[in-house]
Amino acid sequence: MDPVLTVEDLSVRIAGLHILQGVSFTVAPTGVTVLLGRNGVGKTTTLRAIVGLTPRNGEASGSIRMAGGDLLGRPTHRLVRGGLGYVPEDRDVFAGLTVAENLRLAERRGSVPAYDKVFALFPELDRRGRQRAGSLSGGQQQMLAIGRVLLNDNRLLLVDEPTKGLAPKVVTEVAEVLERVAESVPVLLVEQNLAVVRRLARDAVVLAAGRVAWAGSATELLAEAELTRSLLGVGSGDHHGTPATAGPRKDES
Repeated sequence: MDPVLTVEDLSVRIAGLHILQGVSFTVAPTGVTVLLGRNGVGKTTTLRAIVGLTPRNGEASGSIRMAGGDLLGRPTHRLVRGGLGYVPEDRDVFAGLTVAENLRLAERRGSVPAYDKVFALFPELDRRGRQRAGSLSGGQQQMLAIGRVLLNDNRLLLVDEPTKGLAPKVVTEVAEVLERVAESVPVLLVEQNLAVVRRLARDAVVLAAGRVAWAGSATELLAEAELTRSLLGVGSGDHHGTPATAGPRKDES
């Protein structure tokens, strides 16, 4: 099957710094593709470039194609309306608005919002509809950030470090939700927790110094402890990032 997303020779400069230096990879039309790498190698910059959020003092070149069209240079709101969902690293919920108001703002014109699906995945969002988002726990805010995107139909989800800073129990809950979501829509995931990666990801792309250093099967990567350590600075059995509590992938159990 053809990839849902193709990135070719993507370069991004921000304030004179060459952050991405010719990054190329594809995202499969099903399952989870994980984008890995040490801190500062350009993972978040890659996601932001895909969704059109290169800052004003930056410039991007290359090609980013989805559904036969080039995304580079198109405004973010058009990309989102075209089915590109984005969950940012810092969640970016509207702290002064209620949970219900945050969700309403995410509704896309011309489509029926899938509140039933969102509340089935995150019942707590339904119960806390009148609560201000700024008073939610970090885990609840992450659920809200994911729920906003899942209100609408998507061709591809970009999810940036969804388990960062969360308690182990919440890490497991988020991993379970993403596993269910990936059954119906492909996901490009940035994640530091290797137990979560092992559970969710089929394909892996590793960035180093602004370039692709490795690409292939996530299972094969994590099976090679020396390779994982050389690329990521941790062994495949280490808990990199949030303490890992997610279970094994289905095909490994």
